[in-house]
Amino acid sequence: MDKNLKIVFMGTPDFAMYSLKELVEQGANVVACFTNPDKPSGRGMKMNESEVKKYAISNNIQVYQPAKLRNNQEVFDLLKNIAPDVIVVVAYGKILPKEILDIPRLGCVNVHGSLLPKYRGAAPMQWALINGEKVTGITTMFMDEGMDTGDMLLKEEVDINDEDDFETLHDKMKIVGAKLLVKTLEKIECGDIERIKQPEEGTIAPMIDKSMTKIDFNKRGIEIYNFVRGLSPFPGTYMEHENLKRYKVYKVEYKLEDIQGIPNGQIVEVTKKELKIKCADGYILIKNIQPQNGKRMDITAFLAGNSNIEGRFV
Repeated sequence: MDKNLKIVFMGTPDFAMYSLKELVEQGANVVACFTNPDKPSGRGMKMNESEVKKYAISNNIQVYQPAKLRNNQEVFDLLKNIAPDVIVVVAYGKILPKEILDIPRLGCVNVHGSLLPKYRGAAPMQWALINGEKVTGITTMFMDEGMDTGDMLLKEEVDINDEDDFETLHDKMKIVGAKLLVKTLEKIECGDIERIKQPEEGTIAPMIDKSMTKIDFNKRGIEIYNFVRGLSPFPGTYMEHENLKRYKVYKVEYKLEDIQGIPNGQIVEVTKKELKIKCADGYILIKNIQPQNGKRMDITAFLAGNSNIEGRFV
């Protein structure tokens, strides 16, 4: 890559860090990184730095962590002073206002985890899994003021296998995204890239809220299976027993069977290795579980100490 091309990178999680890493390893001139402020997490509420911040510091790249971008004169002045040729945004978590979008002479480039215009928004990979998609991918685009509505640049498809969950799909996508970003910037540098206008219509992939993560056993087995893998391991789904105990669930299987006279959510059978729960068109087999105030474990370990579990999940 052209080392004279000044790049400001904006991103926060591991997905973004992988793109930053690829840029650095390809010799790109990343002059500054913007990432979200450190935040407390875990039982000890220890302040944690983002993956982008940790990587940037280890490579002597200046890091900035503004709480907001909109109506922030200090950030605007800083970026005007840096005068980047391009701003790269990957899973930053903040919307760029027009005054910032207009600063770089070559524009602002985003790496998005879907085949736009499908799954615009904060959680494209999760919703692709939840909806049972067989193929997703990465789209690079020039950013505008809308939510993932800018002109598309390059795309690359990624297959979704039956065994994939959010973690495995994320790890495939971050590699594809990083390499597609470098290819996109190289084409922008030499003026050899086509801008493809998006249609107004598109599907939305809204942020996943914890209130949305409860398993509904009134749904079909395939829907529950896709829901669980789409949110595993983070934030994880949960089921709530009629005695009000909650259990986080990270992996399930399902079996089609015509079961009559049993309400959905009812525990159908418990063996040393299987916990079967009735759903709309058969039953769900819980494979990986975390009891309330307990540790995550496979179902065999859980049932070794909970073989008397019975009742219904509501």
